Amino acid sequence: MQTELIIMNEEKVIVLRPGRKDFEEIYFSGNQGSLFFSSATRGKTITTIVVGLILLLVFLFGNDFTKEKAGILYFVSFLFLLCAVFLSVSINKVSRWKKHVKSYLNKLENCNIYEIRFDQNFFTVNIDGEKETSEWKDFEYFDSNNEFITVEGKYSYMFPRKSMSEKDYSILKQVLKQNIKE
Repeated sequence: MQTELIIMNEEKVIVLRPGRKDFEEIYFSGNQGSLFFSSATRGKTITTIVVGLILLLVFLFGNDFTKEKAGILYFVSFLFLLCAVFLSVSINKVSRWKKHVKSYLNKLENCNIYEIRFDQNFFTVNIDGEKETSEWKDFEYFDSNNEFITVEGKYSYMFPRKSMSEKDYSILKQVLKQNIKE
């Protein structure tokens, strides 16, 4: 595929049609919304279960509690408590992220205007008059695939392919590639 250089002498506007389902498919893909099995909590959940099972085995098969066995029980109990605390902190982070995403999706679902404006100097996202403007140098990273484009920097964005025309998706991808230097 040949990519052409897009020359931006004037402002380009892409109007997005935000569908909640389109955003949810991306945000919550691969168990991302799961409190116990998201990528942030899966390892901690499994570790806590394993340590809990070991604690149960030590407790069940430690009929005669000598000082050595009592020490092992205390140690495994401490490990279990530590794992449970780390797991609860991770679950809290996922829960807050999920709440933030749902709030954002509610805002998008009820918006009348959702557009991206850009020229040779600035990139602006407008949601019902709330504008976030960045200079191109403010962006650190962008990535795209068949489902969405993600942009990271002063502000971070995710734009589903389904929320715009194929032509606009292609133009946005090319403009981001031209203007965001990794």
